Amino acid sequence: MSTKDILIKEIEQTPDYLLTEILDFVKFVKNKYLQAKIEISIITESSLAKDWLKPEEDEAWKDL
Repeated sequence: MSTKDILIKEIEQTPDYLLTEILDFVKFVKNKYLQAKIEISIITESSLAKDWLKPEEDEAWKDL
């Protein structure tokens, strides 16, 4: 049984009054993961920018 199947089974057995809190937690975890990806992208962009701004890079990509 997959993790998703186990979660679905648990959710089906969970009282309605707890489902809102569970939904909030799932959204929190997804947002936390997305925020981490965004932060990594920003950090990477600044470290690679020095290479992206070289004339050689413009020349290499001009036909795309």
